[in-house]
Parts: sequence; C-alpha cells; structure tokens
Amino acid sequence: MLDKVVIANRGEIALRVLRACRELGIKTVAVYSTADHSQKHVLLADETVCIGPPASVGSYLNMPAIISAAEVTDSMAVHPGYGFLSENADFAERVENSGFIFIGPRPDAIRLMGDKVSAIRTMKEAGVPCVPGSDGILGEDAQENLKIARGIGYPIIIKAAGGGGGRGMRVVHTEASLMNAIGLTQAEASAAFGIDTVYMEKFLERPRHIEFQVLADNFGNVIHLGERDCSMQRRHQKVIEEAPAPGITEKQRREMGERCVAACRDIGYRSAGTFEFLYQDGRFYFIEMNTRIQVEHPVTEMITGVDIVREQLSIASGNKLAYAQKDIQFRGHAIECRINAEDPKDFMPSPGPIRLWHPPGGPGIRVDSHVYSGYSVPPYYDSLIGKLIAYGETRRTAIARMNNALNEIVVEGIKTNIPLHREICHHAAFQTGGTDIHYLEKRLGL
Repeated sequence: MLDKVVIANRGEIALRVLRACRELGIKTVAVYSTADHSQKHVLLADETVCIGPPASVGSYLNMPAIISAAEVTDSMAVHPGYGFLSENADFAERVENSGFIFIGPRPDAIRLMGDKVSAIRTMKEAGVPCVPGSDGILGEDAQENLKIARGIGYPIIIKAAGGGGGRGMRVVHTEASLMNAIGLTQAEASAAFGIDTVYMEKFLERPRHIEFQVLADNFGNVIHLGERDCSMQRRHQKVIEEAPAPGITEKQRREMGERCVAACRDIGYRSAGTFEFLYQDGRFYFIEMNTRIQVEHPVTEMITGVDIVREQLSIASGNKLAYAQKDIQFRGHAIECRINAEDPKDFMPSPGPIRLWHPPGGPGIRVDSHVYSGYSVPPYYDSLIGKLIAYGETRRTAIARMNNALNEIVVEGIKTNIPLHREICHHAAFQTGGTDIHYLEKRLGL
C-alpha cells in the first residue's frame, strides 16, 4: 500500500481523498495556496506545504511546486482530485518522470481522451456509438465545411477539440451563420485552451446526459459501476445528478457498460474514469471521457457500495481490482445536489465568511463538504462548497429524503443555491424523472 500521498487539490474533494487515505493508513500531505490555510483538509493532514498565492496559476496549477512538495515530504504518490491538473497529461507525465506515482490513468490515455477528436475516433474503433459529425478537425476550406454540415444536417454544434466544462461550443441552426460560428469558436478555444482546433457534430435537440463509471487496474481487469443521469444542468454545468438513470433498462445498462469496459481494455486504461453520453430516442451517443474522479461519484458509491476513491488508491498501490463485474449489485436510488456559494437567482458568486453551517442528517443522508462555521469562502475558485446526497430504496424515497435534508441544512453569512434545489425537487417533471439537458434553463427562462 502507498505510504504517503500528496493531495494536489482543495475543497471537498481534497477532504474526500484525505478520509480515504486515513481509512487505509496512508499518510497525507496537503498542498495549499495562501488563501486556503484554513481548509479543513489542511488542518487535518499529517503534513502541509504552502505552494503559492491565491491565484490557481501560481498554486494549484503550479506543477513544479506540487512536485517539489512531494519531494520535500518524501511522498510516494500524487492524487490530483478533479479540476485543476487532474486531466493534464503533461502533469501526470512529470509526476511519473520525477519518480512518483500518479493516482490516475497513464499519461498517454489522458492525452488520447483529452483531445475530443482523437477520443471520438478511438471510441468509434472500439464500437462505442458516437454522435454523427465531421470525423476530424475542421480545416480552412469553407466549401468543404459547408458540405460536411449539409451531410450531417442542421442544427449542428461546433466544439473545441481541447474543450471542456461547457466552454468552446456553439450551436448553428443555418448555413448562413456557419463560418462565423466556426471562427468565433476557434477564437474562444484558443483563448481558453491554447489550441484553436474545432470539430462539428449533429446537435441533438432534446437529449439527456447519461454517463457510465468505470474502474480498471494495471492487470487488464475492468468493471463498470452503472450509469448516472446528469441532465439537470445550467450552461452545461451539472446541478443535480442521480443513479441509476430513470428509464434506462437493465439490458441497456449491461450493453453500454460492456462497451465501455471493452473500450477501456482497448486503450489500456487504468484507475477511475467516466464515459459521457447524450441519450435520445433510446440511443446513446458518446461525447467525451473524463479521465479522473467525478464530482458526482458519491451517487454511484451509494447504490453499489463501492468506495471509488479507495479503489483508486488501491490500484495505484499495484493491487488488482477488489471486485469482478459479477460482484457489482445495484441497490436503491441516490440523488446529489451540488451546493454552491452563489445567488440562487442570478448565480453570481457569493464568497465570504460562513457564520453558521449546520448539515442535515437522518437515514440515507450523506454530506461531502469542507466548510464549517467560521470558514470563509474565498473568491478565487469554483463556488462549490459541498454536495448533499440522499439515498433511498426507491427514487421516490430518495427525493423525499432530499427534500427533508434541503429543509434542514443551514448556511448563514453567504448566499447559496439551496433555494433553487428546493424548487427543483418539487417540480413535477423532476419527480417524474427523465428531463433533458435543456429543461432547467427553459424553466429558469435562460
């Protein structure tokens, strides 16, 4: 087993990793910016190293500082969490070249799946269904691009090959606006991701967002942990996730899970990963693979009993997977609400001190959060301050428990999106299940 791990992240995921390490008897090193000296995981870690100023470019994105922290603390491995450097192939490579273990996929797998064009090509070769598209990056020939769009059929969507997080994409409904949209998306991609390559796909007008969780070790063993529904979104950012996905049959789960497992074997994948799909009219279309732990991993843990972070640590230690596919049983239903420090009406960030934090309790309730009474939410990072998860034997029970929890939770001193979650959970459409990715924005009039 690993001896000591550097947690190269902050917030709730850093605390989540620390707790998993503690369970396994692994010592922890918390790296932190000067703005995060009072983070809960920093206060609880065995060792701490300040790696830079508040701005993430000088701290949580500072590769030499993180690797130096591993060196001075004599650590064995680095866990990147999610966000920041978690899907940066160069970082994974530098960690391994420095003699440490990167707790995640191999750098070549991250690089392969990080480029959306190469990822789609690889998935097609592995037999995973994909959205009809340009089958490669778009060139400078306007007539050729117009021809490709006509072949796909409008509406289409232009996407940045190196994009993510809902950035670098633009929907096009008419031929007259195609070339301008390509140019704007290229400029946005260059500014956001440092590379201006874009590709084209059919724009599905009412899809759901369904993703499959996988785990793979270094010995060719791969399993899937079923699917999650992440369709409740605002501006491509997930708001509520649940597992299993309403309306997905056991046959669909088995078939798509097996295809994801086969794809992992084809690319020699290891650690945790997530295949993301658009789902419409009973068909799945691959859109991307996240080569890291997901924010919404708790809902999968709740219905399978598998500790995904613990498995990441075990795989990185050189162990075989603790489970075979036949061991995975899906029981009950779980729902996660992302609690953000933001105005529930205009979604503006709401940093500042939390005067009172009172998490909810009761049967089936889990709270993953790093905040506490007296903690001050800094203005420099993502606004996520916690995740509220409710489990029940049925989806109806899970929703009822989530409603109880949302009424019990108390956060004073800052604004949060808890009122929005309370409203959503009472929507008839949400209670029925199966809403598409545009539902929330339409409901909010955005």
